[in-house]
Amino acid sequence: MNQINLSEFSIVQPQTVAWGEMDAFGHVNNASYYRYYESVRISYLQAIGALDHLDVMNPVVAANSCRYLVSVSYPDELEVGARVVELRGSGFRMEYAIVSQQQKCLVATGEAIVVMVDSQGKKVALPEEMRQIIINLEKTVGNDLTLDAQNPHKQPETLLGKALSRFSPLRDR
Repeated sequence: MNQINLSEFSIVQPQTVAWGEMDAFGHVNNASYYRYYESVRISYLQAIGALDHLDVMNPVVAANSCRYLVSVSYPDELEVGARVVELRGSGFRMEYAIVSQQQKCLVATGEAIVVMVDSQGKKVALPEEMRQIIINLEKTVGNDLTLDAQNPHKQPETLLGKALSRFSPLRDR
């Protein structure tokens, strides 16, 4: 099974699977995973102060994705983790992981690009103070984002990247 250590994620929170989140096939509907990601993303944004000045700038999701690895159903208790894996000029890239307590494995991974915009919806630079708060928060779990800042063309290692790298020998044939 897909094992993962959520200690590498700076924000981790519990999520109870609700009966109403299941679909006709008896597993959690795919849309529910995005709500789980939203909840942990909001917790992350609160931790870095991104929701303190909504009159000046707003964090918006420019893109997001989810990779479903193992079906989840009621009753289950999940742990949902979030971390920033890349800082950008006007935002950052987040990575998510969901672990099932019932199945004791990683059941889904996801990513989102979060961009800061002004009241007119135009991109604004990620404030240096917020950038430093993110760097410091990620350092608490051993993620050093300053290394990527020194080499902006280096792609950060993500769960999805690790999973896809297993298939690279197949693509080289």
